[in-house]
Formats: sequence, C-alpha cells, structure tokens
Amino acid sequence: MQFLSDNAAAVHPAVWQAMKDVDAADAPYDGDRASAALDDAMAALFGKEVAVLWVATGTAANCLALSTMVPPHGGVACHREAHIEMDEGGAPGFYLHGAKLLLCEGDHAKVTPATLAATLDPIRDDVHQVQPHALSITQASEYGCVYSPGELAALDAECGKRGLAFHMDGARFANAVAFANRPPAEVAGPVDALSFGFVKNGGMSAEAIVFFDPALADVARYRRKRAGHLQSKGRYLAAQILAMLEKDIWLHNAAAANGAAAEIASACAERLLHPVQANEVFMACTAQEREALRAQGFSFYDWGEGAARFVTAWNSRAEDAQALARAIGGL
Repeated sequence: MQFLSDNAAAVHPAVWQAMKDVDAADAPYDGDRASAALDDAMAALFGKEVAVLWVATGTAANCLALSTMVPPHGGVACHREAHIEMDEGGAPGFYLHGAKLLLCEGDHAKVTPATLAATLDPIRDDVHQVQPHALSITQASEYGCVYSPGELAALDAECGKRGLAFHMDGARFANAVAFANRPPAEVAGPVDALSFGFVKNGGMSAEAIVFFDPALADVARYRRKRAGHLQSKGRYLAAQILAMLEKDIWLHNAAAANGAAAEIASACAERLLHPVQANEVFMACTAQEREALRAQGFSFYDWGEGAARFVTAWNSRAEDAQALARAIGGL
C-alpha cells in the first residue's frame, strides 16, 4: 500500500491512448498539430490568452520560466521549503546562470507579504547586494496548503510595489484547483507564468509552462533549446497534456487524490502538522509508530525526527486509504 509519492503513480490510460494516437509522421520538435493546439486549449481553460511550452520535468518547467524573468546577477524570492530550494539540486542556479534564491519564512510553506518584506527589506539598493527580480510560490505548497485568491492578490500587490515578476510552481496545481473548487484562473491568480504539473497527476513525461505574458514564451523557446529540452518528437509530450485536459481528467484525478488524503487525515486528529488541502498528509508520530505502520504494509517517507508524510495519487485505492486510516487510529 504505497503512499510514498504521487510520482510513483501509474500513467492514466487516456495518456497512453493519446500517445498512441499521435504515433504517426508529423512535424518535428514543436511544429506538430498537438503542440500547436496547446495555446488554445490552455486559453480556454484559463479564459485568457496564453503561450504554452511543454518540457519533460517540473524542474525544467520552474527553472526555464524563472530564467525569462531573472538575470544572472539577480535573485528569486521563495519560501525556504520551496522545491526550487530543497529538491532541485541547484538547478535554479544552473539555468539562471548564478542567480540567487532569497529565502522567506511563512506557516505551512506559504509566503505572505509580511514574510516577503522581512526577506527583501534589508537588501540595500546597490551593486554590492543581489537585487530581487521575481517571487516564486508553490500552489499547493510543499506542505499541501492552498493559497486563496485573496492571498494571491496581496502577494501580487507586493510584487507590483517592488517591481517583481511572479511565478507559480504548480506541480500540484490540479490538487489546488480541486480543493478550492474555483476556476483555474482564480487559483493561478495574477502570476506571469505557471509551471502546470501533469506527471504527478497521471501524466507520464510532460509538464506545461503556461505564460500569461506571451512575450516571455518567446525568450523561453530559445532557452528550452539551449537547455536540451526541445525534444524532437514533441507531439508525444503535447498529446499527454491535451489528453489530461480533455473531459477534465486532470481535475477528476486530482479530486480523487485529494479524497484519499482526506480519508487518511480524518484519522490523524491532533497529530496533523498542517491542514490537509491537497493530496499530502503530514502527521506527527514516533519512530516506533512509523515502524508499526510499515509492518502492516504501508510505505511512506519519514519527515524529520518525529513525523511521517503520506502522499496519495489519482489511482490510490479507497480500501488502502481506509486501511491506513484505521491503522493510524489504532496507534
């Protein structure tokens, strides 16, 4: 009974079928029919003009998006638990040619205007210190918590005051939309670019960078090629994204994962370390308790000294989530 990561989940059958359907001669790189359809498909989803690039990984999506906003001598403000800080192996510095991450605090891995100001206000406006050029937030956050439209608007106002570009790491954006039950445009808010995750949600090898400022996409196309991410058979990546958008599979998958997480969370009570608003559950438990759960067949990650993390996926079985809830209740 696997709750290690949604990255370990199976590929959705519609994705396999979509790749089979485009398995014929077409224009190479991003000149194929499927790639050409991405802009209109995402524009329909968000209700505004966008430009969309596919890439193979979330790391590439985040870093290529930020590379269009931040010069090598600049900085990116983000939460200290952000994926770009904790889990991307220095890729932001590589793709941004040395740009610095400026780390913010905030409960539940969410940045606020106040914590952003606490990080940026001490920076002198002179050539001896790295100047901020962008803010990057994660929706849902690394602790599975969702920014509300009001929180996004407040951050956008702070970015506007400081002249910062605004990027959203949406590795679990679908889960955030499913939780908020609001249109995707409201859950994305006023950001300039969104890394729209599909791999964690039933995709195989495709993520989308959605540029709400299409001019940024013109720069990103050159950077994607230079970074080695312009795949010659891009139609297979585009087909995955289109398949997930069709019939709202992306949203149904996320809702299923969220539901399984809510089932597990219902048994955690005061053990919960963060509100469960997406598909991650962080729970306080001892080393002995964690071993007791593993002995019953549950796989998950330890999270520091006294906690565990459980991650559900689009195809998590209801009976597995229920069994884990019962096991937690019996600790």
